[in-house]
Amino acid sequence: MQLHLKHPLEPASAPRHAAAIVATAADISGAELDYTPESLDVVEGIVDGFRAEGATGEEMAESLVAFGCYIGEMLTRRAGGVWRHGPGPSATASPLVVELPGARQCCPIDWVFHRLECGDHVSIRGLYADADPGAARLGDTARC
Repeated sequence: MQLHLKHPLEPASAPRHAAAIVATAADISGAELDYTPESLDVVEGIVDGFRAEGATGEEMAESLVAFGCYIGEMLTRRAGGVWRHGPGPSATASPLVVELPGARQCCPIDWVFHRLECGDHVSIRGLYADADPGAARLGDTARC
């Protein structure tokens, strides 16, 4: 998949991709992405809108990567994660993972692509809650 990103898709640039999608979502739809677990409902709604319009992962790749970086930034800020290069080629567009304490790796960019492909059968909020123990208190622990 060919990506046309403003910054390279590297661990050091993931926060810039996240900040860019926060600004873009606010400009386009007035969406408020504030790096809280509650904002994942907004992300799911936007991705579901892409799906309803018949968009593909390839067509929306740059936006999906940026939303994945946003979710990954939540994991770095709230759960002590660190952006890393993944162990190998990803099924989607992302060579990046977030490594959590205990060496557990999460692939938030993949989560967003899977949500587009599978709809509400993939709960980004549930995946996030599984990754961030502090988010479990929100009562959303759905698994996919």
